[in-house]
Formats: sequence, structure tokens, C-alpha cells
Amino acid sequence: MRESLVALADLTRAHFFFVWPLLFCSGLALAFENYGGFSWVLVGRAALIGLFGFTAGLVLNDYIDREYDRRDVDGSLTRYWRPFGERPIPAGRLSPRAAFAVFLLLAGFAAALAVTLPSPQNLYVLGIMGYSYLVEYFYQTKKRGQTIPLAQVIGRTDFALFPVAGYLVHGNPDATALLFFLFFYPWTLAHLGANDIADIANDRARGMATIPVLYGMKGAAAWVLGFSAVHAAMAVVFGLTLGPVTLAGFAAGLVLLGAANAIIHREKDADAAMRALPLMHATVIVYAVAIIAGAVLT
Repeated sequence: MRESLVALADLTRAHFFFVWPLLFCSGLALAFENYGGFSWVLVGRAALIGLFGFTAGLVLNDYIDREYDRRDVDGSLTRYWRPFGERPIPAGRLSPRAAFAVFLLLAGFAAALAVTLPSPQNLYVLGIMGYSYLVEYFYQTKKRGQTIPLAQVIGRTDFALFPVAGYLVHGNPDATALLFFLFFYPWTLAHLGANDIADIANDRARGMATIPVLYGMKGAAAWVLGFSAVHAAMAVVFGLTLGPVTLAGFAAGLVLLGAANAIIHREKDADAAMRALPLMHATVIVYAVAIIAGAVLT
């Protein structure tokens, strides 16, 4: 039993569990601010949709890449993302069939909860869920052979749409939803570049056409900086629409993001990116808390 629980914890990146509902509900907080009708029941339902839906995507990632992950030569990033430090499918602690069953179970729970939302919000959320899982498959398979980073540019739209789906739990497609996407999407691309730099040894061993493989370490560092700059500009635009509390939180997040970029640009290697990633991930928590606080205090 303990071995199965350990494998599931690694499969689902269990120590990051609190981030996904927090980010998802930051979108919901904006919807309550714009449309009214606050409900703790809806908050709880949305938190579970975000938790189950995002975790299902992480499991799908492992299932799709299960054979390529056997080629890993550096366990640094794996130890960061997994509480017990192993990829359970290549390690033989969980079968591919069992992993796929976990994906179906988690995605099924999220979908069942989404169905209970009023129409058309249920269709918005279910549509983003279906799109995200399809795009995850595209990303994982397309990056195995490409000359331009199409997999990355299209693939990260799923993560960028995640908090937007939280907004659409109660809201409708509008200017706020669009600004949220335009704010978060450049961050997802910057984060992806940093993650790829940290995992460069494994991606070379797997034969993956990731950002540093395509453009080298200097090019990947420039990718991270460039999309961070676009993100910072959109943070100002989005923050100004949300008020001073959220704008102050965004400023704090950008300080963390700037520090992460400084680390990457100073050394331009995998170790630097590994030190930068926790700072980048902290920005997401700061952003989500700032958005929720701004909505509550307005």
C-alpha cells in the first residue's frame, strides 16, 4: 500500500497540490467581482475542478512520455517536481495502464463537477478541459521532432487557459477573461524555457526539440527574458484594471521573476535554471493571492 501511495504522489506531483485550486479560484474571484453572486459552495466546487483537472493533465503528461522518460540521465528536475523523487512509470512502480486509469478517474471527477455548473458555464469549462488534454498530447508528441518551437507556442495555451477556465466557472468570455489570458500566457512560455534549460541533459538524451536544444543556452535565456518582459508589460495593463491591491501583488511577483531571470542570465546553465524555478513558481502563488485579495478587498 505504501509503495502505491508513493507512486501516486510522484505521479500527481502531490506536494504542489495547493497551487492548482488557488490559481483556478483566482479566476473565479474575478468573476464574483464582475458578476456578483458569491457562493462558498461554488468556490469548493471550483477548487475541486481545478485540482482534479490540472492533476489529470500532469498524469497524462507522464503517460504520453512514458517511453522517452526511460532515457533520463539527470534526476535533478524529477526530484524537484516529485515528492519522492522518481518517475513512477519508468521506475516500474506503476504500470502505464494504471497511470492511464488514474488520468481517466481524475479527469472524470473534474468533468462530472463541471457538468453541474449552470449553462453555458459548464460548456465553457468542459470545452477548455477537452482542448487542454488534446493540446497536451500535441505538445508532448510534436516536440519530439520540430525545427521551430510550435509545440511550445501552442502547447502552453492549455496552462494559460487554466485560470481563465476558473473565471468562466461563474463568468462569461469578456475583456477580463481575455486580459487574464494575455497576462498569463507569456509567463507560461518564460517558465517553459526555464524548465527546458533545467532539463537540457534529459531532453538531449530523449531527442526532444526543446528551446535550448533548438536555440542553445543563450537563445533559451533570451527566450525566458523576452517573454518575461512581455508578461511584465501585460501585468501592468491587467493590474491597472484590477486595482491597487492586485497591482502591488503583481509588482512583488515581478520582482521574483526578475530575480529568476538574473540567475539564469548570469550563468546560463541547468543548475542556474534549477535555482530560478522556485522563484518563478512563487510568482504564480503571489499573483493568485494578489488577484483574490484585490477582489475581496475591492
